Amino acid sequence: MHRSLILVGSILVLASGLLIVFLARASAQDESPTPDLLTIDQAVTMAVANNRDLKIVSLSVDSSKDKLLAAKTKRLPAFNLYAFGSQLLSPISFDVPAGQFGTYPGIGPIPAATTDITTPSQPTAYIFATASQPLLTLYKINLHVHGEQLSVEQAVQQLREEKNSVVNDVTQAYYSVVEIQNVIAATQASIKQYEELDRITTDYVKEKVVLLSESLEVKAKLAQERLELLQDQDKLQTAKETLNNLLGRDITIDFQATEDKKLSPVESDLKAAQAVALAQNPNVKEAEIKIQQADTVRRLAKSEYIPDIAASFHYISPFGVNFVPTNVMGLGIEFSWEPFDWGRRRDVVNEKTIAVEQSKLSLAETKSNVLINVNKQFRALQEARMAVDVAHTQQEASREKLREVNQEYEQKTALLRDVLQQQSAVEKANSDYNEAIASFWTAKANFQKALGED
Repeated sequence: MHRSLILVGSILVLASGLLIVFLARASAQDESPTPDLLTIDQAVTMAVANNRDLKIVSLSVDSSKDKLLAAKTKRLPAFNLYAFGSQLLSPISFDVPAGQFGTYPGIGPIPAATTDITTPSQPTAYIFATASQPLLTLYKINLHVHGEQLSVEQAVQQLREEKNSVVNDVTQAYYSVVEIQNVIAATQASIKQYEELDRITTDYVKEKVVLLSESLEVKAKLAQERLELLQDQDKLQTAKETLNNLLGRDITIDFQATEDKKLSPVESDLKAAQAVALAQNPNVKEAEIKIQQADTVRRLAKSEYIPDIAASFHYISPFGVNFVPTNVMGLGIEFSWEPFDWGRRRDVVNEKTIAVEQSKLSLAETKSNVLINVNKQFRALQEARMAVDVAHTQQEASREKLREVNQEYEQKTALLRDVLQQQSAVEKANSDYNEAIASFWTAKANFQKALGED
């Protein structure tokens, strides 16, 4: 008897403590304004705009664009200026023999005698300037520019791939918030059920229809539900903080998430989903770009057979050196070519041709893997959607059964044990439904990622 009283007292103290905390939080929630509604589309938009990883990859795209602009400047004339200033360590001397410039009638030899010309040890300077416009070399330059353009496109696809990963993470985190909100709603409904059951059972104890231990069992279950509600509310706050961090905003911002059980047209049509994936998946796009890159490299290797031809202007001027022209200028054509290479260029071209074939095989493999993944995620999504319908039907059936048993209990035609068993069945159905809907949202997010849509 003494132990029973201690047990009863412990249960009452625990229930009272949880009730105080529960009422305090409920009062605080009632006083706080209703949080703004945050849709999944709004969450994705915020994440794409503020996510740091995306910004890093986006800067890589900007870097590739700058490389492209730098490559295009190679098409324009190239100017080069070289200057060398020095102090002669020893004089520059040379002799001009008599008659070096010829012997003329009436004049004689020029010069008449051997003449010594000397530049003493003094400061001198040499200036060498060139201006060159590529001609036939433009073909190679344009191939290089095309390669840089492909690098920009590849960086864009990598950005899209990173964006899809971020969107998937945000979607998973968003629906985690929705799932916990549903759990809280189900728990609050259970608390109301237990509160009503506790009221009726307390009256039945006074009427000696049920035992005190049965009433205490109801109170214990009510206290347990309130404890679970507090725990779920804490989980909800953590989930919201995690999502806010992914969105790149203050983690303390409160919001209300909303669920979406509908399927878009492409999520209901496998053929359409396959077409979208092949057309938009960044992995497929990147594999296609790699084929073009390999082909561009092959064409660059073949272009080595072509000589380099450019129009050039040269200017040279030595200063401080006697008897040397101070301005020498020339305009002409530069020609550079390696006529014999022992088969090196042929071997390089063959190597690059093999790389092109490898890229084509890689594209075929990538397409197959993408289609396999899309098919897998499509089937998983359909199964998950059907599982939601089944779980919802079971949930409605268990709730209706609980309503009937409660009526029988109020009419004293059913036992408290029957009510508690059915209440447990409702809680199990609620849990199954939440699990099914969470699996559906996960499958939906994975399917969207498999498609690779922006």
